[in-house]
Amino acid sequence: MMPKASAERQVVRGACPHDCPDTCALENHIEAGRLVEVRGAADHSVTAGVLCTKVARYPLRVHHPERVLNPLRRRGPKGARIPAWERVSWDEALADIAARLHAICRDHGAQAILPYSYAGNMGILQYGSMDRRFFHALGASQLDRTICSSAGAAGLQVTLGSRLGMDIEAFAASDLIILWGTNPVASNLHLWSRCQEAKKRGATLIAIDPYRSLSAEKCHEWLPIRPGTDAALALAMMHVLIRDDLLDHDYIARHTVGFEALAERVAGWPPARAAEICGLPTEAIESLATRYGRTRRAAIRLNYGVQRHGGGGMAVRTIACLPALTGAWRSGAGGLLLSTSGAYPVDTVALERPDLMPRDAAGRPPRIINMSALGDALSPERVPASALTGRGSDTPVRALVVYNANPAAVAPDGNRVLAGLAREDLFTVVHEHFVTDTARYADYLLPATMQPEHVDIHRSYGHYDVLVNHRAVEPPGECIANTELFRRLARALGLDHPALAETDEALMRQALDFSHPALAHTSFEALMSRGHVRLAYPRVDGFIAPFAEGGFGTPSGRCEFYSAALAERGLDPLPSYVPPHEAAASPLAARYPLALISPPERNFMNSTFANIAELARPHGPPRLKLHPDDARARGLGDGAAVRVWNGRGEIRLTLEVTTDTRPGVATLLWGHWRDAPGTMGHVNDLTAQALTDLGGGATFYDCRVEVAAA
Repeated sequence: MMPKASAERQVVRGACPHDCPDTCALENHIEAGRLVEVRGAADHSVTAGVLCTKVARYPLRVHHPERVLNPLRRRGPKGARIPAWERVSWDEALADIAARLHAICRDHGAQAILPYSYAGNMGILQYGSMDRRFFHALGASQLDRTICSSAGAAGLQVTLGSRLGMDIEAFAASDLIILWGTNPVASNLHLWSRCQEAKKRGATLIAIDPYRSLSAEKCHEWLPIRPGTDAALALAMMHVLIRDDLLDHDYIARHTVGFEALAERVAGWPPARAAEICGLPTEAIESLATRYGRTRRAAIRLNYGVQRHGGGGMAVRTIACLPALTGAWRSGAGGLLLSTSGAYPVDTVALERPDLMPRDAAGRPPRIINMSALGDALSPERVPASALTGRGSDTPVRALVVYNANPAAVAPDGNRVLAGLAREDLFTVVHEHFVTDTARYADYLLPATMQPEHVDIHRSYGHYDVLVNHRAVEPPGECIANTELFRRLARALGLDHPALAETDEALMRQALDFSHPALAHTSFEALMSRGHVRLAYPRVDGFIAPFAEGGFGTPSGRCEFYSAALAERGLDPLPSYVPPHEAAASPLAARYPLALISPPERNFMNSTFANIAELARPHGPPRLKLHPDDARARGLGDGAAVRVWNGRGEIRLTLEVTTDTRPGVATLLWGHWRDAPGTMGHVNDLTAQALTDLGGGATFYDCRVEVAAA
């Protein structure tokens, strides 16, 4: 806790829990036990006293009049627009939930129970600790959490050997910044401020994105690439780098493997070939590659939009090879940033206790279900192989426990998901703050705490600091944290292993390995007192630079242009272009000629914040953006009512004709709930359950549609 700001106001340190790379350090201002203001911590160098609009107005969320404050039991049809609930006590709810889960275990086996959670809260405890212990001890199905970053993580892993990247603060010193599939104004505000600093110094900013985002309009150049073709562009850039000898031969010799094979591969990728695939001018590709190769302090900010298509893992892998060719990693202000999440010595084994899982006669743990195929997984007959990671039982899912997630709005192939949630034989428990799209299908809706109401420790996937979140206020009503929910469920089910009763403080002490070199300079007590601690990694020019002297985490210890690990799996060992499942050249494109992408709306975080009127109002109803050429070809004008459809679903909304989206691409800024005014249907009714080439990730931006007047 920080010193009191006044006799009436207390200031308590916190950390933003939301799915954002900035992971801001917060100052929670409390008066009379109530959160009245949230500020960015000025003494945290990344946050630097600045917050996004969403989190700066956090009291609106904490004190929202529609917040769920007590356990509720459904008393009406599943999925009703206005659900019917009855209030029950925690004891009654837990007893009934435990009885239902026990009966499912007895009649169908514990694998018929599926947890479903993701990054609604990214605290180490609330994201994955007591919940994992509970489901492991129960013997429930495991969840493969793939919906956001698994393809990119797999691409980085086989190339760099870890999820490490540039220091966010180093971008201020870069001379060339490529924003590749990212819109930091909306989703990475503190990186954007560093980009602005670099721009004022004379740096060049280039955006590669099918949509001219708020960030792209402020860059010197916008390259409107076709969705899913990023690897082709990167291969052509490598062609130019090698052809024109814009290489760091010493870095390549000392810190990479497979250069000769890579050179042979990219010889077949001249810019003219990539231009046809990417929809970019040949001269633009030549210029981009030349500027990149001639700039020592060249930074690439790569984001997850690049990997949300069939070839997404390979796309990230291919782009991640670029800094090793030019030696950009040598400079603190050069290299690439997708994620820093691999930097943190989190003791997941201690937190999650996989040893509690039962094994079958062959020694196998419970099956793993891919969350990106939830629609298929909730089939009443069986769980198909398409929804399993590896082999496993096809026993139908009979119980779903949802927390930190809103799959009715977020999961792909939404109509299949809703059909599964609507099953009367599916027992669904949702731990939430509001009556979300998913909560409308719940048999029990249980009240959850928000960040100022519980403790946690946070890592980041956009910087190198560990942050602590102190409890600032008492939970309202009967709200409890995820950790407490699963302690209570364990007791109700008679699971008496000591690990299922440990306190949050005990979990916090187990969360990080302070003997690891990255944390050996500090301690748990220092973190709790100060509120944030920076990890110790090699530095160049004052910035963390993990690969300046090589040190890659691959089996070879080098950046692997050639990956023996991929070859052993029967996959292409070299960087390559894997087209989207629904590519422009596919037969499907004849019926559905437009590629649909759905980047996040600025004031939303996935589906979080969309029910806060003050944040949703500036955006207005969702609008489909079409290029004038595409609108004209369909006889459509700005403001027209349109239907957007494919073989999976249909939505109806208003059209916006704009050159901010490239020809052939329909753009729908996303985050609204299903009942958003001015629309019928939801964007994820159109997206597919098909998975990425690496990592089994979701393919939200691999989606073809047609548009016509409604």
